[in-house]
Amino acid sequence: MKIESLAIPEVKLIIPPKFGDARGFFSETWSASKLKAQGFDETFVQDNQSFSAAKGTIRGLHCQVAPSVQGKLVRVIRGAIWDVAVDIRKGSPTYGKWVAAELSAENWAQLWIPGGFLHGFCTIAPDTEVIYKVTADYDKAAERAVIWNDPDLALPWPVAPGEELLSDKDKIAPRLATCESWFTYP
Repeated sequence: MKIESLAIPEVKLIIPPKFGDARGFFSETWSASKLKAQGFDETFVQDNQSFSAAKGTIRGLHCQVAPSVQGKLVRVIRGAIWDVAVDIRKGSPTYGKWVAAELSAENWAQLWIPGGFLHGFCTIAPDTEVIYKVTADYDKAAERAVIWNDPDLALPWPVAPGEELLSDKDKIAPRLATCESWFTYP
């Protein structure tokens, strides 16, 4: 498995090998021992899957705070997304900065978003399915969100203004500047 740090080094792109032949392909998408040998040692407790029918569906920006801080390992099994992680660890040299990657069934890449980051994605293909592993169980009381189009973050979402599809909850999330400090660095 190949691991690459992005511009914010705590966020990683993980690309598992894919072996194909006339029948199709095989891929070991997660191997704790192989990744641990490269310094990536996370324990996952839950797998999630989402389906988005329409291109331009935005999910995020979300996180969970203590005692249920979640790291996420995200991958796409059908379609494609623009996946983004925003550093919201007060005191971090990259506070308020973001990194993004295109994840697709075709490129087979996975994105690791550690705790202390907001996470969101926009579908860039119809009928997209995303699966992700998390390091803590879902905890409604620990759930937090920031508005997807916060002007202070200025995320370049790959959807024309007014054409995004959002949940009611994501439409009314607060701006980051109005939120308390959920995480501190280091």
